[in-house]
Amino acid sequence: MAKNPNRSGRAPSQRQLRVGELIRRTLSETLQRGDIHDPDLTSMSITVSEVRVSPDLRVATAYVLPLGGKGAEEAQAALRRNRYELRRIIGKALQIKHSPEIRFEVDDTFDRMDSTRRMFADENVQRDLRDQPEDD
Repeated sequence: MAKNPNRSGRAPSQRQLRVGELIRRTLSETLQRGDIHDPDLTSMSITVSEVRVSPDLRVATAYVLPLGGKGAEEAQAALRRNRYELRRIIGKALQIKHSPEIRFEVDDTFDRMDSTRRMFADENVQRDLRDQPEDD
């Protein structure tokens, strides 16, 4: 995925993980119900796969992908246009002191998995794997 918003290089805290998951659920439910009054956004089915939150909980990066993977840039643009309304909904649902700034990134996990599958299916890689001695 993209750069980790946790710049210290440490693993995210339990609080970051919990808040990230709550934001992910809230975003998913909001998009599924069509609570945002943007025809471009309501016409898309968007998956929110993960939300990473900064250590100070002020920035949340949501990794999103439209169903089927087509129109990712359009979905990202529509989400960015409506980020203030989404931020208000998240702040209301989470009931935390400061509602985090929401950033949207296209989730490229499936593309990377496909690329890895293609690499392992390559004839040269298969040959190298077959020729590798087994460690018993």
